[in-house]
Amino acid sequence: MTPALDVEEALQLLRAGELDVQGRLVDASNATLYCTVTLDEVEAVCVYKPVAGERPLWDFPDGTLASREVAAYAVSAASGWDLVPPTIMRDGPYGVGMCQLWIDVDETVDLVELSRSEHPDLRRMSVLDAVVNNADRKGGHLLPTTSGRVYGVDHGVCFSVEDKLRTLLWQFRGDPLDDECTEVLSRLRADLEGPLGETLANLLAPVEVRKTVRRVDKLLRTGRHPQPSQDWPAIPWPPF
Repeated sequence: MTPALDVEEALQLLRAGELDVQGRLVDASNATLYCTVTLDEVEAVCVYKPVAGERPLWDFPDGTLASREVAAYAVSAASGWDLVPPTIMRDGPYGVGMCQLWIDVDETVDLVELSRSEHPDLRRMSVLDAVVNNADRKGGHLLPTTSGRVYGVDHGVCFSVEDKLRTLLWQFRGDPLDDECTEVLSRLRADLEGPLGETLANLLAPVEVRKTVRRVDKLLRTGRHPQPSQDWPAIPWPPF
């Protein structure tokens, strides 16, 4: 069990705590290690993905997946939606990698049913995915909790300069963006010219940051959730 921590407490624990690898999540395509992290007698569970364990991909630069996960967290945090668990980059037992707070899920939730629903966190997540250009929003990347919140994880294949949005969350396609989403996008757009832009510049290539700005501009200009592309598979495979 991960203790109840506020965001700043979780980030400090992840940054400065001692990582102890407990095992590996074998279903993951890249090295994904299940760890405990301990600081000042506070212990939590986290996921540690060392850069050294990343499998090369033909369409993403080598050694960049961890930084993309941290960048996705930065956008989520700036949005105020907090859809991505606290995530940082740090050194660990197998070198530098991303470290993310573990989220305990509600095992009673049917992920297929959830992924087809209009849960407000999924509507928000569909907007976040459009901003970060998520190429792999599978059902298994949704983490429903007993509180009713839904988190999203596994953002290593985001921020491509090419349009690669692949997701199960097409139930919102073409819908007008509600006032909340429009307000958040406007705030993100301003933040991309300030602190968020500076953070992303340390994690992504300059062209990837510029493309992120353009995606936000497009969402604000159209005022609608994106439609699936007709030029590439719009749903990740396998979907779960």
